[in-house]
Amino acid sequence: MMTILAPRASAILYDVLRSQAGRPTFLLPANICPIVPITFLKAGVAFEFVDIAPDTLNMDLNQAEARLSSSAGKYRGILYAHTYGEPGTPEEFFRRVKDRWNDLVVIDDRCLCIPDLEPPRRPCTDVVLYSTGYAKIADLGYGGFAFLQDNLAFEHHPLAFDEGALRTTEEGYKACIRAGRAYVYHDSAWLQTERQLPAWDEFVRRLRKAVKMTLAQRDAINAVYNSLIPVELPLENGFQLWRFNLRLAKRDVALKAIFDAGLFASSHYQPLVGIMGEGTDAHARNLAAQVLNLFNDHHYTIDMAERTARIILRSL
Repeated sequence: MMTILAPRASAILYDVLRSQAGRPTFLLPANICPIVPITFLKAGVAFEFVDIAPDTLNMDLNQAEARLSSSAGKYRGILYAHTYGEPGTPEEFFRRVKDRWNDLVVIDDRCLCIPDLEPPRRPCTDVVLYSTGYAKIADLGYGGFAFLQDNLAFEHHPLAFDEGALRTTEEGYKACIRAGRAYVYHDSAWLQTERQLPAWDEFVRRLRKAVKMTLAQRDAINAVYNSLIPVELPLENGFQLWRFNLRLAKRDVALKAIFDAGLFASSHYQPLVGIMGEGTDAHARNLAAQVLNLFNDHHYTIDMAERTARIILRSL
């Protein structure tokens, strides 16, 4: 497999997409990070959203396969993302669709998962993508890397970059998501594809150190949340590493109380159907309305976690 290191994971995704001949439609999960469909828009690759399954909270694989079966030749690939960093990989599904549609490009987006520096031994996907940028599991402040199948068409496409263009793009899509209105993409130099990066061995050394430190921090803070928050509220353990995630019927009440106390939490990810593209999103919308992401990284302390948990208890 090829190993690619870039200034950010979306730069690798952009190169993968630009390298596919014809570049027809991809399937994306409805609860994807907005920068992913925006990268598709920049690459000129069409996409449709697929709802998540209520039992796995990841892309509904039955719906995705039905979409592939009903429109032969329309789809070029699937991007599968791991909701809140849940690490499970549907290898059987990937192999089945690859066997049936052998030119299908399958991208395993693991940007919210723990970075694994070893290439897959028996890869069932064409691309395994990780991020080490802002707010990821191991936040180096920059970087993304990927393992690519040797037979996958791939060519680097260098781009000019402007920090102001990135800010404008981010402000634009965030405003549309808040308002629930359609986002109109305007191309600009928002995507950084060129940067002085460390050699791979040095990058690995830095990343391993960062992973070790962040996992210890996250384990300690998650222990606080688990000790104070009723067991029926958190999602399953596999979803609790990138953030500590709860489902609350009155999520916005708790979120306001947390901010009023000078603390912070978040809600991710708002479904993008009708904002950035077409598709289905009923279950993704239901999850987005209830989920509360509690911080557990270097921006938070044990004391802050305890105060946050007690505010949630009072808000129930």
